[in-house]
Amino acid sequence: MIQNSKSDETNILCIGSVLWDIIGRSRMEMRRGSDMPGRITRLPGGVAMNIAMTLARFGLKPALLSAIGRDEEGNELVNACLRLGLLTDHIYRSEDLPTDRYMAVEGANGLIAAIADAHSLEAAGDKILRPLRDGSLGSSTHPYSGLVALDGNLTLSLLDDIAAAPEFSAADLRVAPASPGKAERLRPFLNRNRGTLYVNLEEAGLMCQAEFSDSFTAAQAMLDRGASRVLVTDGGSSATEAGPDTPITLSPPRVTVARVTGAGDTFMAAHIAAEARGEAREIALASALKAAATYVSGEPPL
Repeated sequence: MIQNSKSDETNILCIGSVLWDIIGRSRMEMRRGSDMPGRITRLPGGVAMNIAMTLARFGLKPALLSAIGRDEEGNELVNACLRLGLLTDHIYRSEDLPTDRYMAVEGANGLIAAIADAHSLEAAGDKILRPLRDGSLGSSTHPYSGLVALDGNLTLSLLDDIAAAPEFSAADLRVAPASPGKAERLRPFLNRNRGTLYVNLEEAGLMCQAEFSDSFTAAQAMLDRGASRVLVTDGGSSATEAGPDTPITLSPPRVTVARVTGAGDTFMAAHIAAEARGEAREIALASALKAAATYVSGEPPL
């Protein structure tokens, strides 16, 4: 049985993909065509979901805006969200669209391949934003003024609308691509100088149509392209936060990598939580790097 959550408790909205992650992991290095022993797990996932789960562990109360089917998998997923302390009142539940899924294969040498089936989220379109327009969470005349974590699994046209919409004019927008393949969907936020963008080195290169050797150079290039504020990560090498003030670059703690799917989402959530606690820029960046390093080592990010 699906319970109800209390929408008035939220202090951050997480907008984007909420789905089932199906992850196959092997302790051995893999390449194309490899057939290795390992473990296959199914867990709640999706960029918005991963961010929300981490935010909840850091003491925030995220509300999800997404699309989930009214199928058996969807009911199970909503109940999983509630058990994790996430608010689900405003999720768009579709009779016709199935619950989305993501499938990945990881080896000791990192991510081998992945397929994101977020077609239902894309098909739902702006229906997932109704609570920000009908007065439930805000409207064009009384826009939502809190934190918003937004992921790039939405369509380019919808992301373009969000970058310009009055309903988001007062929000503290934190934006991340769902994957390198969807990085260019974030161009509206570059063009309109909106939000804080969280990208890795590859994604920064795709958005700037260039190749970068380090996070500092990539962050500066994104500012030159119109970004208001950006955080660029480069795996275990470095991360740079840049905006109106002097850029900050730090190196993450060195750990043995046990998993990679969700690491970027954990970094973003940990950074948002650190700033919500009032931490200074350098301390917030260090906190996020520590949380992401702990996560990839196989431990919870707390």
